[in-house]
Amino acid sequence: MNINTKIVLRLQPYGRHLLQKQLKQANSPVPLLVTSIREASSGAALEYDAPNAYKFHMLEKGPNTHVSCNREEGLDYYKKMQIVRRMEASANNMYKSKLIRGFCHLYSGQEAVCVGMKAAMDKNDSLITAYRAHGWTFMMGVPVTGVLAELTGRKSGCAEGRGGSMHMYAPNFYGGNGIVGAQVPLGAGVAFAHKYRGESNVCIALYGDGAANQGQVFEAYNMAKLWSLPCIFVCENNGYGMGTSSARASANPNFYKRCEYIPGIWVDGMDILAVREATRFAREWCTSGKGPMIMEMATYRYFGHSMSDPGTSYRTREEIQDVRKSRDPITSFREKLVQAKIATEDEFKAIDNDVKKIIEDAENHAQNDPELHVDELYSHVYSQPPPKFKIRGCDNFTFKEVSK
Repeated sequence: MNINTKIVLRLQPYGRHLLQKQLKQANSPVPLLVTSIREASSGAALEYDAPNAYKFHMLEKGPNTHVSCNREEGLDYYKKMQIVRRMEASANNMYKSKLIRGFCHLYSGQEAVCVGMKAAMDKNDSLITAYRAHGWTFMMGVPVTGVLAELTGRKSGCAEGRGGSMHMYAPNFYGGNGIVGAQVPLGAGVAFAHKYRGESNVCIALYGDGAANQGQVFEAYNMAKLWSLPCIFVCENNGYGMGTSSARASANPNFYKRCEYIPGIWVDGMDILAVREATRFAREWCTSGKGPMIMEMATYRYFGHSMSDPGTSYRTREEIQDVRKSRDPITSFREKLVQAKIATEDEFKAIDNDVKKIIEDAENHAQNDPELHVDELYSHVYSQPPPKFKIRGCDNFTFKEVSK
């Protein structure tokens, strides 16, 4: 192939309903992306221009609109998005089989956000999110086994079966939080810790479009700006706060413009490379001492708010199918990689089979790993004040005291 050959791709329109509204609110037309092949010593690369993937608030310039990835990066991003998608499909099936109980919020459709942002993060950056946390838990270092076993309440879960769907943790990952919006001021606090210690790291605090109306979010904005904290506030706007559309719930549905003293970026959250570049820009902004930044990721969730919500009483099945067909973050990225000759269809099928095996093994483990013994009810409870922080274990004294 001639190395100057260019493949021009006109993306299909955004989903006729929700995503068109998001674009209209952001004054953004449907993007025309130009993809090219580049032959280099490291192999082929995917490159394209995404001039309409961003909108800015209080910024003269923003992320690079010319985005690219090499073969290794592209296949890695694809595999990780597929793992998150299939992991959530497994969680959905196990919940319906009553192997998972309680709350369960699925991340399907939003994979480009967690995979794209993680690709731009430093290993020592911190992150905190809400209750739709499975995808982020995996991306922050917990294997699929640790996620699914936590959902089934098993000992090998990332929180030893104690946290369940909404309370998962990993190094530098502060959950998984069940109270709507409560994680945002906590994220500002973690950012304060980074600054206090003199570290060149950021804390990313994620919340949904429903939580964006919480007062504590604006309180966190205020303190972060006042103290110039390295905090990236990220609104994952999937269009619906439970069953209420953002247009019906928010006087200003442009969430990246919500603060008059903090700059913001609207990002096409279905384009993984645009997400990565926007995060790189925001991270550089925050670590250079310029204070916090707000990002709005325009994304979509395929399932309902939680397992009790079919997700079709406030939107049509056609809307969901339209997004799946025209804007799915995984299939659209795969199509770009194939057109750019990054990999063949057979290679993608091999990746898909590998992912399927990973999920099947993790699901089998999550169903057969031993459940917690009743004695664990009294473990990991501090029985003495600091500085000793002695952990109360399971002994005769413990049971005697508990029985009183």
